[in-house]
Amino acid sequence: MQSASSCEPATVAEVATALAEASRSGRRVSIERSGGDLVLSTAKLDHVLEYTPGDLVITVEAGIRLADLNARLAAQGQMLALDPPGDPTIGACIAGALSGPRRHRYGAPRDLVLGVTVVLADGTVASAGGKVVKNVAGYDLAKLFCGSRGRLGLIARASLRLHPLPPAVRTLRVAVPDVAEAHRVWQLLHRSQLVPSAVDLRWRRGSGVLAVLLEGSERSVEEQAAAAHSLLGTVPGSDQDWDESREWQRRSAGRLTFPPRGLTPTLAALPEALVRPGPGTAYVMDADDSGIEAGARELAERVRRALDPGDTLV
Repeated sequence: MQSASSCEPATVAEVATALAEASRSGRRVSIERSGGDLVLSTAKLDHVLEYTPGDLVITVEAGIRLADLNARLAAQGQMLALDPPGDPTIGACIAGALSGPRRHRYGAPRDLVLGVTVVLADGTVASAGGKVVKNVAGYDLAKLFCGSRGRLGLIARASLRLHPLPPAVRTLRVAVPDVAEAHRVWQLLHRSQLVPSAVDLRWRRGSGVLAVLLEGSERSVEEQAAAAHSLLGTVPGSDQDWDESREWQRRSAGRLTFPPRGLTPTLAALPEALVRPGPGTAYVMDADDSGIEAGARELAERVRRALDPGDTLV
């Protein structure tokens, strides 16, 4: 039995060659993880290709780490508004549809990706989208590859929408002793004029803590903090609240989604979870909790078979 080998291509052409050869020889390929006869890594695809700060758009290779990218952007007062657990690559963020607390305001990777260059299982290189926010050129491969988990092809490059770094940031907290209070506090917040960047509820055994992130100008944050205290009875929080949120997300056993009015029954059914009411997402700690998203839906599987008929990618 042939042992698995690894490959770290440094160019898109090298990625295409590796996948084409694997496809012809019948070898299975996995991207950034074990499981294939050939394991492809994007570690050497870690360059910034084009960046014009005035356009709030950057084009990068998929192997660049999120922390490294944001460190470069900070020098220009900008950020990529993704904050998932750990320090994933940009390719992993897109392929895994990874997001964190700031998804409440800025959205998921599919909302920030403007264009991609991908390499399909047979070595075909395809590009779609562009480097401007309003673009309708070509098929929307960028959104198709968000959440594809490496089963459709390797994401080699991406053009990303950026946001200015906020001058002021403040975290607030409010305790919620039961489901009814959690529902009441969320409804008050949701219907208010406040514009939080993140709202996370850490829920355990029938009670929890709701953390709210406010960002903007110094004056705006001060005014919103005062309004939040008056409305919800908040107390000051800290960066640790978001560190804890990402840690809960990292160690979760699965994820479920719920409709806009589904917060109350969702909390009543879960003994422990990190809940993001805005996007209606709960990261659950118990793998036996019902409703966890599992497997590819039929349409996604049909797309996968069309792009990888030889089952090269695993």
